[in-house]
Amino acid sequence: MSAPARPILELTFRGVVLGIAITLLFTAANVYLGLKVGLTFATSIPAAVISMAVLSAFKNSTILENNIVQTVASAAGTLSAIIFVLPGLVIVGWWVGFPFFTSFQICAAGGVLGVLFTIPLRRAMVTNSDLPYPEGVAAAEVLEVGERARSEASKEAREGLLAVVYGALASAGLAIFAATRIATGEYTKFFAVTRTASSGFDMGYSLALVGAGYLVGLSVGMAMLLGLLISWAGAVPILTSLDVGSALSLADHTDHIWRSKVRFIGAGAIGVASIWTLIKLVGPVVGGVVSTLSASRARAAGSADLRDTDMSPGWIGLITLICLVVIVWLLFQFLQPTPLAANTTTLVATALPFVFIVGFLVAAITGYMAGLIGASNSPVSGVGILAIVICATLFVAVVHPAENAQSALVAFALFATAIVFAIATISNNNLQDLKTGQLVGATPRAQQWALIIGVIAGAAVIPPVLNLLAQAFGFAGAPNVHTITAQPLAAPQATLISALAQGVIGGKLAWDMIGYGALLGVALVVLDEVLGLVKWLRLPPLAVGIGIYLPMSATLPVVIGAVIGHGYKNWTKRTRDPAHSEQLGVLVASGMIVGESLFGVVLAGLIVGFSNDAPLGVVPADFAWANPIAIATFLALIVILYGWMMKRARLTA
Repeated sequence: MSAPARPILELTFRGVVLGIAITLLFTAANVYLGLKVGLTFATSIPAAVISMAVLSAFKNSTILENNIVQTVASAAGTLSAIIFVLPGLVIVGWWVGFPFFTSFQICAAGGVLGVLFTIPLRRAMVTNSDLPYPEGVAAAEVLEVGERARSEASKEAREGLLAVVYGALASAGLAIFAATRIATGEYTKFFAVTRTASSGFDMGYSLALVGAGYLVGLSVGMAMLLGLLISWAGAVPILTSLDVGSALSLADHTDHIWRSKVRFIGAGAIGVASIWTLIKLVGPVVGGVVSTLSASRARAAGSADLRDTDMSPGWIGLITLICLVVIVWLLFQFLQPTPLAANTTTLVATALPFVFIVGFLVAAITGYMAGLIGASNSPVSGVGILAIVICATLFVAVVHPAENAQSALVAFALFATAIVFAIATISNNNLQDLKTGQLVGATPRAQQWALIIGVIAGAAVIPPVLNLLAQAFGFAGAPNVHTITAQPLAAPQATLISALAQGVIGGKLAWDMIGYGALLGVALVVLDEVLGLVKWLRLPPLAVGIGIYLPMSATLPVVIGAVIGHGYKNWTKRTRDPAHSEQLGVLVASGMIVGESLFGVVLAGLIVGFSNDAPLGVVPADFAWANPIAIATFLALIVILYGWMMKRARLTA
């Protein structure tokens, strides 16, 4: 994709205002969905689509201005993943609600550090990397197609726009169909393998994930498939057979084993794979830091390429210092009214390096994972699990709390981890945005300022939305929240991370599953390196760990998309114009992500507005034909989309 000639408009007032306006909607939707089902969606692509629709009314708008809008909105939408940790303070009974200024400062200070930590990673993981960045590439394709369709009337540009539109209509249509309950969005089945062992199958009918599978490619897809097999064909049957005598039903018992044991194997594997990734990134990251300093000197001399220019080291240092001062103040204020007040100096001196050092490592890990499989599918909560275990272990080691101070230490561990998690959520998304910027010829420095603006906007929205949801619904297991309804939000990640903090500090955490996962991670690293030496298809260890950790419904469609996409890419090599044929595939896949993401925002608003889990439902939840209809519709839409792509590819001159 060639870089366009540099337009004048990029970081504009109207672009920033529009980005903040989109932020309000997307952040609220993500907070609700994350607390309800434990998943959030990346907002870059729908923000880019909305931006192009709005700014097309201005004749002097540019692709780079649209890029800034999606950058602001995506940063804030991603920051909403802080809800995977922050509600833990309510769940353990330490908070009743979410104090605005404290919650705002946690999100803002951590999020801005996440932006700053990704600056030296940009060259190592974006400019000089072959990571696929599926959502970053998709967002760039959407922006490019919109720009070409507006500025020229070429057949290729019109066809590209149609590809995005058809993909979007198909995925949104399937999601709408699922929302009516006529077709199910997900099919789950648990079954006995032997007399004592059981397993399950969980398929999500998501064209957005199929599109993500196309973009990540066969290597990542096969690695995730290996993770699924390790989890559901190996670990789940073995562990269910060893845990007999449960009073739970087969389905509940199998699901409990996966959630309480197998996911921790995945977390251990992700931890080892992440450490290995960091070791391999040491050289490129150091080179990125050196390049950042060199580029700064070149800019001062007037010879810099704006498309490779970051924020200056002076600004980076000043803003980092401000963030650290805010964090120290937050930690100090939190400890003063607790039984741990006498240990304030020790705990703050332990927590600050933890936040800074682990925060930077987490920035690299989550950025890499997002580059590998996309921000929407990156298991940030898996990194959060490792972070809370490390944090709680450190605090116990330096304080040795009395029994009456254990609850305070649990709360303090959640508080410190929330700051690290804010860093992680932003890093998980920022590099996607910078990849989009690289592909459309944007200025990294402008994007980095836009990201900071987006973080601050999102940080202001999250506390009131959390308070609203806490008052209306509450959280499962929270002891002291008075709610309007009797249907609390599950907040699955926050509940799990809270339980981990209590387990470590109370001395009741079972380390065996994490240890098994770590050993598996070592084996996966060795396997991947051997495959690289013999030039076979590689199986990235992080992707395998992700396949173990994430629900099958979120990974199996990615695998399907990767396999189908690989077949299509091989077929395009025999067409008259292979490059154009393959680009059609990228654009249709991008459209799949666009359509479902936009409808996800609308559906979240309807759910909240009507206080109804299925506001569009027209049949009962147990409608007997929902799964057959979903399978038929899912397959038919894939056949129709790929049939159209192949037909257009054959007609290309």
